[in-house]
Amino acid sequence: QVQLVESGGGLVQPGGSLRLSCATSGFNPDYYAIGWFRQAPGKEREGISCISPSDDSTYYARSVKGRFTIARDVSKNIVHLQMSSLKPEDTAVYYCATGFDSGSYCLNDYAMNYWGNGTLVTVSS
Repeated sequence: QVQLVESGGGLVQPGGSLRLSCATSGFNPDYYAIGWFRQAPGKEREGISCISPSDDSTYYARSVKGRFTIARDVSKNIVHLQMSSLKPEDTAVYYCATGFDSGSYCLNDYAMNYWGNGTLVTVSS
């Protein structure tokens, strides 16, 4: 049974940092990409970062590039999303998801087959 469990969300001030984690189980991480998506109130879900298992290639949406970093802890089957220089517009529910490796297409939600329940990130003073 595939499981993805997000953690690390919370309230942070603008300019601050936060690290999200996605604990995964039930699938072979050598063949499945992991992506981070977010959905702000009243907005569509947005793919923000993903990592391909074949060569650990990473992909970022323009809105977060240079501020967010995705990384895998292979030994623990955890994928982290380090978020820095946070802005109020980063406020959203953040989800991790997995799907068969598809290179840069992993930023698209149609490439994902399994989803976590999400963790809320609020950036506010």
